[in-house]
Amino acid sequence: MIASRRFTLFATSLAAVMLLSACQPTTDDSEVIPIEEATQTTPETPENTDEMDVHGGHDMSESGDATDKAEMTDMLKDYTKAMTSMHNEMMVGMGYNDPDTAFAKGMLGHHRGAIDMAKIELKYGTDEAMRKLAQDIIDAQQVEIDIMNKWLASHPDVPKPKPNTEAMQAAYAKGMNTMHSDMMLGIAEPVADMAFARGMLPHHIGAVDMAKVQLQYGTDEEMRKLAQDIIDAQQPEIELMQSWIAAHMSKDNNAAVTDDAVIGDKEAVKEETVKEKVKS
Repeated sequence: MIASRRFTLFATSLAAVMLLSACQPTTDDSEVIPIEEATQTTPETPENTDEMDVHGGHDMSESGDATDKAEMTDMLKDYTKAMTSMHNEMMVGMGYNDPDTAFAKGMLGHHRGAIDMAKIELKYGTDEAMRKLAQDIIDAQQVEIDIMNKWLASHPDVPKPKPNTEAMQAAYAKGMNTMHSDMMLGIAEPVADMAFARGMLPHHIGAVDMAKVQLQYGTDEEMRKLAQDIIDAQQPEIELMQSWIAAHMSKDNNAAVTDDAVIGDKEAVKEETVKEKVKS
């Protein structure tokens, strides 16, 4: 529980950094924020130095397998790198003037982020349902990435804003902020499969929200069709993840209750034994 809480503290700090950077305009398509800069927070004080170390929030003095902790640090690092790259590309798209081009560029980065996250699940995860979902995401979204790349090659952004550009950009910015903060809390889970499910869930919800913005402001028929296809494909996966998370959180809660009951029984037996000795 302590390690999980420290993961969450780290993730929340990083989410705050990403939310602040979401308000800043990008300068060109090639801008990439180095992962070291993206993960910088306020200087450590004596108080938070005790809470977190340079290994991404792990207190290596905690009991447990040090190898497992190193592996979890690597997983969080992988997710953070993927999210930073996704964030940068989506920011470029969000700054475009043409709604259709903004959707294609933003969703391109979003899909690449999904594939990166799915590969991380295949690297660290063990649950068959989540591993299958990860592979399904890779297979389906790579096809859509190819569609968007081809479309963007012949549809550059327009030089001046359109009447609905400002509203479109505001809608994307609002959705991005919510998605990133929820994702950062999700990937902070110490269990690989739960981190994937709780990170990918807001990612999918964000994709559906982006697709709805495209349907509201976009006019290109190919991109509008892609938006609807994304909604139709990802909504069932959202429901799958919601059900999986609920089922596995229920199991964890039941296990915790059982553990508490066992501990309580042992304490009761111990107390009764002490009383018997006193009587004798």
